[in-house]
Amino acid sequence: MTERFVSETLNRADAEFDRTLRPGRFGDFVGQGKVRERLELSVAAAKGRGDVLDHVLLCGPPGLGKTTLAYILGAAMGANVKATSGPILAKPADLAGMLTNLEQGDLLFIDEIHRIQKSVEEYLYSAMEDFAIDIVLDQGANARSVRLNLPRFTLVGATTRSGLLSAPMRSRFGLTNRLDYYSAEELEQVVCRAARILGAEIDADGAAEIAARSRGTPRIANNLLRWVRDFAQVRADGRITRAIADQALAMLDVDRHGLDEMDKRILATVVEKFGGGPVGLATISVSVGEEPDTLEEVYEPYLIQQGLLARTPQGRVATAAAYRLLGLAPRAGEQGELV
Repeated sequence: MTERFVSETLNRADAEFDRTLRPGRFGDFVGQGKVRERLELSVAAAKGRGDVLDHVLLCGPPGLGKTTLAYILGAAMGANVKATSGPILAKPADLAGMLTNLEQGDLLFIDEIHRIQKSVEEYLYSAMEDFAIDIVLDQGANARSVRLNLPRFTLVGATTRSGLLSAPMRSRFGLTNRLDYYSAEELEQVVCRAARILGAEIDADGAAEIAARSRGTPRIANNLLRWVRDFAQVRADGRITRAIADQALAMLDVDRHGLDEMDKRILATVVEKFGGGPVGLATISVSVGEEPDTLEEVYEPYLIQQGLLARTPQGRVATAAAYRLLGLAPRAGEQGELV
C-alpha cells in the first residue's frame, strides 16, 4: 500500500512538473517553426470567419509537443479542451458520452488516436463530417436508429504511428502536421526557459550539455534538467555548469550521444549476441526484457536517426558506427556503413 501511494505521488509530481513547464501560447513554444506557423494561420483564419478550427492531426515521436500544441490551440481559439486517449475509448458509448458533452467550439483531444477500436472509429466519421452521431436503441425487431446533432467542435488527434491510422480517418483531418526531432540549439532554448521557470541557475555551457544529451526531445531535456538541478543542489553550489551537468548525467548512464543504458543494451544485443544482425524485433525484445512496442516507438527511432541501427526486410542490423561506439572493430566485407 505504501509503495502504491509513493508511486501515485511521484506520478502526480511528474504531471505537475510537465504542466509547469508546458508553454501556454505559440510565442513560448520553441521549435517546429513550420508547424507552428501553419497552426497560427489556421487559428487566425478560423477566428476571422467566426468559425471553429478544422480538425487537426499531429504526428511524430513521443515528447515533441503534440499535447502541448493541442492545449495551445485551445487557448488560441478561446475554447475548452476535453482530453482522452485512444485505448480508453473501448466502446462506441464511451465516445458518444464525450461527444454529447461538448459545447460549441470545444476541442476534443485524442492522444494515441491510432489505438481507437474500429467500431469506435466509425462513429467518429459522421461526427467529424456532419457533426452528428447515430445511436441504435433497443434490439432485434424493435431496434431503431436515432440521430443526435452535435455542436461544431474540433478534433485534435495525436499519434506516434500515423501509418496505423486508416485512410478514411486520415482523410477527415483538414490539417496534418508532422513534428520532427529538435536541434541542439532549439533544445538549449527549451532548457534555458525551463531553468528560469524552475528558478535554477544555469550557464550557457550547462544548458548546451543537457541539450546535447536529450535525444532531440524536449520532454527528455526537461526531465534531465530536473535531475541535474537536484544533483547541483546536493553535490555542488546549486549552479549548473557543463562539468556539473556532465557528472550528473554520467550518474544516470546518459552518455555524450544521449544514449542510455537500454540503448547500449539493444546495440550490444544485436552486435554481440547476433553478430550484428539481421535480427527480429521480437528476438531483441526478449533479449533485453522490454516490450516490442516500446523498443519500436521509444528507442529505435533515435538509434536509427543517429545511424547506429538500420531496419531491413530481414530484421534489425547494426551499423559500423554502432561497432565503433561499443569499442569493437566493424566486420569487413560489407558495403556502406552496414556491417
